[in-house]
Amino acid sequence: MYKDKRFHIRPVEDVLADLAEMARLYPGVRRIFLADGDALILPSEKLLALLSHIRTLFPACTRVAVYGSPRSILQKTARELKELRAAGLGIVYLGLESGNNEVLRRIRKGVTAEEITAAGLRVRESGILLSITAVNGLGGKELWREHAAGTGRVFTTVKPDYIGLLTLMLEEGTPLCADVREGRFQVLTPEEAARETLVMLEHMDCEGSIFRSNHASNYVPLGGTLNQDRPAMIRALKDALEGRRAYKKEYLRML
Repeated sequence: MYKDKRFHIRPVEDVLADLAEMARLYPGVRRIFLADGDALILPSEKLLALLSHIRTLFPACTRVAVYGSPRSILQKTARELKELRAAGLGIVYLGLESGNNEVLRRIRKGVTAEEITAAGLRVRESGILLSITAVNGLGGKELWREHAAGTGRVFTTVKPDYIGLLTLMLEEGTPLCADVREGRFQVLTPEEAARETLVMLEHMDCEGSIFRSNHASNYVPLGGTLNQDRPAMIRALKDALEGRRAYKKEYLRML
């Protein structure tokens, strides 16, 4: 996504000016997302200044959200995260991708499942809502079971408020696309993706977590609250595997 961009932190004054302009154009905004890829990397004092400004400019705002990488989260102390929560930071979106370290190594995530778990637990302990996303099919045919079980275990340990499960889609020009063409990676069929999701759910004990697998990329749309709705979601997957439910057509997965 960022091959044509170089990461840098914008001056806080520029962001404050943007917020002032948005307040003039959209005074009744109720939710704000601080972009881009990893806004939580900002020093806490700068984030606190932005959150304070948001409270003043957008009195109707009920939640401020950010993406947080494992490293940016772990650079914040528990006290800093609690201060950010008190200042209005409402939710952090964290990318797990996979709970298996070999899969994470192959996709060059740059961190381990243990580090992602530690980051997720730190957010949870602060009281900030946490949403974690994983990718169905990321282990390919070779590591599908390890990917499913490991991802389920991470979710069980962290018990995030929200769980999002997407399904792998190939993008031309990426190393993974080249791996597929050259036979180093085998993409899961819809049936195999459903079986992987089934195993993942069987390894998850996340009482109260809201689970969503209804992205455009998913072959079998699922949604519910764990653990109470897990049997119904497992039944939906088994219906697909046993031919009683159709998989989403490939052309409908195009984004």
